[in-house]
Amino acid sequence: MDEATFTRHAEAYAGRLYAVAYRLLRNRADAEDAVQRALLKAFAARASYAPQWAVSTWLYRVLSNVCIDELRRRRPPPEPPPTGGGHHAPRVEPMDLARALDRVPREARLLLALHYVNGLSYRELAKIRGISVNTVKSQLARGKTILRKALGD
Repeated sequence: MDEATFTRHAEAYAGRLYAVAYRLLRNRADAEDAVQRALLKAFAARASYAPQWAVSTWLYRVLSNVCIDELRRRRPPPEPPPTGGGHHAPRVEPMDLARALDRVPREARLLLALHYVNGLSYRELAKIRGISVNTVKSQLARGKTILRKALGD
């Protein structure tokens, strides 16, 4: 892939890549850095890009690996205090959702973000992560179950 083609694709997908990175890293600066690192890595490896992969799939895969590396470097978040039973709020507050997402394993959290934020199909997710479609389905189901339980739903 030549430099001009790569630049066009990078510009076209930058916003979507940022959305995924932000959902995973929950910090604007970290998300911006992750997208930059992912695009730099992809640019450096552009000669090895295989046309049988969609460019978006390739870029999401590079980004997901960068984000997972960043999450591994971070210390695990503290466990939120247990909530009392009884009354449930009619809507989920952003802080509650963030805490609930912290309980979801990294891989499932990544798949949830790519699927529900970016609308990627199971097949696309399987290609991006190098796993089977059935594994994608089970990871998404596991992530949703953990979210529901954490939110008291």
